[in-house]
Amino acid sequence: MTETALTVHQTARPTGFPTAGQFRFAESPVPEPDPGTALVANLYWSVDPYHRELMDGGFALHAPLEGRTLGRVVASRTPSLAEGEIVFHRQGWRTHAVVRPEEVRRIPHHPGVPLSAYLSVLGGTGLTAYVALTRIARLRRGEDLFVSGAAGGVGTATGRFARLLGAGRVIGSTGSAEKAAYLTRKAGYDAAFDYRTAPVADLLARAAPTGVDVFVDNVGGDHLGAAIGALRERGRVVRVGTISQYNTPDAPPVRFDHADVVEKSLRVEGFLVKDHLDAQEELYDFAVPHLRSGALVADETVIDGFERIVEAFLLMLRGGNTGKILVRAA
Repeated sequence: MTETALTVHQTARPTGFPTAGQFRFAESPVPEPDPGTALVANLYWSVDPYHRELMDGGFALHAPLEGRTLGRVVASRTPSLAEGEIVFHRQGWRTHAVVRPEEVRRIPHHPGVPLSAYLSVLGGTGLTAYVALTRIARLRRGEDLFVSGAAGGVGTATGRFARLLGAGRVIGSTGSAEKAAYLTRKAGYDAAFDYRTAPVADLLARAAPTGVDVFVDNVGGDHLGAAIGALRERGRVVRVGTISQYNTPDAPPVRFDHADVVEKSLRVEGFLVKDHLDAQEELYDFAVPHLRSGALVADETVIDGFERIVEAFLLMLRGGNTGKILVRAA
């Protein structure tokens, strides 16, 4: 344990893409736990697209930012948290956190599963993908799936889970030819395209000439409009995120034929993963055996060193990661 703790503060509201100058690192002594709490030294940090939304007003300025984190209990003044335990909590973007037992979730020990997986394919990222497919879309064996933002954390997990759940064709959209190749060569996608090369509707029509049954949408914008047109009768749209608008709030509204929703009996539903935390154990039961067997791989981009957490966040916003992006303690 170091003698100095670091926290990251947001110092200004961004217009468009955030910049490194809108954050600062604050030093302080490592805090001491009060009775009923424990001190956690953080090991892994998650940077997520939703952080960009919170920067517009959800985060207080000049205060530590929150985020999903894994850490080790290094000093405890509560019998509920033993020193040495690995826990998940949301006091991220800092090297150390003082937590109460009700603020953490103990990380189970699954032999053969890397710790980082509990922030990626077994964490909120994987839970989002799992809930999208099993609870919202209710994906059926043999159904064809289209995923936007397919090379990100949720997108890669969605493709891999869909394959394990018996999906038919799995099609993804991403922002480069290299990522499209990764999706088809390594992540279980049958087809993938670079949405920057042509109108999304045209690219999707080429990849899925007979349409799709389910669309898992991390992007919104033109992707949503294209998917509405490509969905078959009784197709489902699962709205996970709207990355295309996070840094462009004045983006034009999505355009599609609204009659399609009625005439094809489509269902469009969004959700927040925090409302489905009861599915966590179900996710473990589904995914852990596949991780152990090698049938499931955690797609991750890992950045070493807490001092690079802002860099990792900005990299993620510009699509510089493949899979879930994580920061690991040096």
